[in-house]
Amino acid sequence: MSLPRLNRPLVLEEAVRTQDGAGGARLTWQALGTLWAEVTPGTGVERAGEFVRLASVPFRIVVRASPQGSAQRPRPEQRFRDGARIFRILAVAEHDLGQHYLVCFAREEIAA
Repeated sequence: MSLPRLNRPLVLEEAVRTQDGAGGARLTWQALGTLWAEVTPGTGVERAGEFVRLASVPFRIVVRASPQGSAQRPRPEQRFRDGARIFRILAVAEHDLGQHYLVCFAREEIAA
């Protein structure tokens, strides 16, 4: 297995709920830091709804491993941001036996 080419900076974000003052909550995204990554797209799918089409593309995103519990270690329900592009993290696993890298299985969804 060859070493990943970490040539793309991605911002790792986590959802934060804040009270809106009217008994509800607002969801905002807080940046946790920038991770260098190798981003590999999969095969995309397009679904048509009644009013909108949704294009969905799976991605494998490889980053350097961080210790369990570290804020820099990606988790499901977090996301990566690359400018206006959002990659929702679905699952995270070790990429190699030496546990030097993590692979994040993510999905980018685009309304068309």
